[in-house]
Amino acid sequence: MSEDSIIGVSVGAGPKERRVLDPVDRRILELLRSDARMPNNAVAAAVGIAPSTCHGRIRALQEQGVIRGFHADVDPAATGRGLQAMIAIRLHAHARSNLATFKDYLAQLPGVESIFFVTGDRDFLIHVALADSGALRDLVANNISVHPEVAGTNTSVIFEYVSVQQSVR
Repeated sequence: MSEDSIIGVSVGAGPKERRVLDPVDRRILELLRSDARMPNNAVAAAVGIAPSTCHGRIRALQEQGVIRGFHADVDPAATGRGLQAMIAIRLHAHARSNLATFKDYLAQLPGVESIFFVTGDRDFLIHVALADSGALRDLVANNISVHPEVAGTNTSVIFEYVSVQQSVR
């Protein structure tokens, strides 16, 4: 057994080296996914470790990119953006060399909630939340479809969104 496997370091796990998640890490992640505002001492008590150890583990999980951030799940309708949609975007073949630039363009558009780079006959799926169908039409017609790299779009209105918390395995 190598020294790396003894201390739980996963070598070559991508851009950031990540140690293998043990059951305590997984339990910490489950607790934070269900309530990101849970105080450190409560997380520590729930997993049976000292608060200082828990704090160190959470910080390490953040530094390794396992925990990407802590966010408030805000209902878009409560902020005047009650119409949600998924927009599938297909790029021209020549535009695929500029994926990062196009992703940055999408990120700055009004109402964009999430961006997914996907396989299949589309290149991107974006989740948007806007005030109404007119705002959705303007976004697609005046900002996305007219972009020179876009070959086509397909928009699906979301009737209902359900956030599902999965356990960390």
